Parts: sequence; C-alpha cells; structure tokens
Amino acid sequence: MSLPAEFHDIAKRVNNWGRWGADDEIGTLNLITDEVVRAAARTVRTGRRVPLALPLKQDGVQTGMIPGRVNPLHSMVQINQELFGPGTVATSDDAVTMGLQAGTHWDALTHVSHSGKIYNGRPADTVTAHTRAAFSGIDKARHVVSRGVLLDVARARGVERLTGDPAVTPEDLSAAEELAGVTVGPGDIVLVRTGQVQVYLGGDRHGYGHPSPGLSIRTPEWFHARDVAAVANDTLTFEIFPPEIENLWLPVHALDLVEMGMLQGQNWNLEELSTACAQEGRYAFLLSAMPEPFVGGTGTPVAPVAIL
Repeated sequence: MSLPAEFHDIAKRVNNWGRWGADDEIGTLNLITDEVVRAAARTVRTGRRVPLALPLKQDGVQTGMIPGRVNPLHSMVQINQELFGPGTVATSDDAVTMGLQAGTHWDALTHVSHSGKIYNGRPADTVTAHTRAAFSGIDKARHVVSRGVLLDVARARGVERLTGDPAVTPEDLSAAEELAGVTVGPGDIVLVRTGQVQVYLGGDRHGYGHPSPGLSIRTPEWFHARDVAAVANDTLTFEIFPPEIENLWLPVHALDLVEMGMLQGQNWNLEELSTACAQEGRYAFLLSAMPEPFVGGTGTPVAPVAIL
C-alpha cells in the first residue's frame, strides 16, 4: 500500500535533504552550534539534576510486540574472581544482551526508511546485516547537549495523563509552550510529556504501549518551523498508536527521521522533571543526552539528565 498524498505533501514541506550538504549524516543536530550550547549552559541556575532514563531491567517496557527488541538480559560472567591468584584483588564483571531501543533511547536517522530512502536521499539498502547503517549510524551523533525545553502537554491540558483523544497536535505544543513561558528555537531539544509513562511505572507494561497517546502527523511541521534539533517523549511508540490515518503506520517516524533528519527519543521518564519545572516555574534547562556510540547502530540506549 503506497503512502497517501497527505504524507507526501507534509514530507515536501519539512524536507531537509541537502540543507547541510550532500555528505551530511547528522541532520538537525547541525543546529546545535557552539553558540547554542553556550546559551544552554546559561540556563543552569541551581544545579538541580533530574535523571530522565527508565531503569534497564529484564521486565522493562518491551513486551514482544517488536520481534527481537528484547529487554536487557543481564548475567554475571565473573563474581569476586581472583584473577592473579589467591589473596589478590578480586573482580566481578557482567554482560548484557538487549535491543538498543529497548529502554530509554534515541532513534538514529536510519531507524526507518520510506520509498526506498533514508535521510538525505541515500538508498535504504545501505543498511545491511554486514555494514549495519553505513551512513547516519547513531555513532555519528557524537554530542547531543543543548538547551532542553519541556513541553508539558498533559499539564497544559489540565490533566495528569492524556487519555481519550490522545493525539498531541501542534495546538497542544503551542499551548504547552505558552505554559512554559519560553519560545522554542533553533537547536533546542524538545521533550513532550503526555504522562503515559505513568502506566508503565504503575506496573501495566502492556497497557503502556497499546493504545498510546503520541504525536500527530501534523507535529513535524511545528518542529521544522522552529528548527528543533531533536524531540523525545514519554511513550513507547512516540506517535499516536493506533495511527490517526488507517493503515498509515509510523508516519511521524518517517517525517522526523527520513525527511527532516531529526533524532527522536522514546521511553523517557519525564515525571520528576514535570514536578521540578512546575516547582521552579521554568521549563528550559541544560540537557545532556549523549548517545552510546554503537558504530552503525540504528538506535542507542541513553541516560539523559536535565540540569536546572
């Protein structure tokens, strides 16, 4: 089934192919300049640090809906082993097998493709079992530190968690921006809170992922107009699930990653941050969200920290 005209119309309006040159592999991360980072550092007032990652554990957010995306399988490979003989210093080591997008993570620009293409017009078949992502792997996103802005959509709607109509619209983003008292601008990393992670934190892993609130197909234009560098939220699917348009699966992924070249993140725990921002009356902060540099990876675990 081909993608509908509505999708292609939006794709043309948000497309960034060639904007930073034919060889570019990092997309909107180009917007995080030295000047943007210096300005982001000036948002730190108290030094209050808020962690945004979910714990990595075997009963994590993955339920098997996505084949092969396993929760961390953590095992000990050494336990107090005296490697250099009796009475010497002993070491303990462990190993883990997991999907790179199993928990709190960034999607690389190669995570999805459409119409045979990935970001910047490269062929989708440059992602292979042998080379992994030959272009725009997550290792190319070498420094993701910028001003973070929390758009607390749930709080702006006057609820603790989005239910009923779960689509986060451009109008919702603007209302949350007004609540925050900050103007989203070039190089910002936007965090969109729906409150959905409360379902997982409350013990309902299956209810967390489906059905789920999430971003509308209309939101990429909002981010594109403001030159946002990256977007993350507190849901499993990032976008509304099931989709707004019948049988149009993951259109927001395709618009963000393929057309715009914009990193997106999922399974971020924004609950403590929501409380902290409300207490301090400010929603902009320094955000460190460095990817693990898996060469050719189509995603990566991340342990982001907001510094107020």
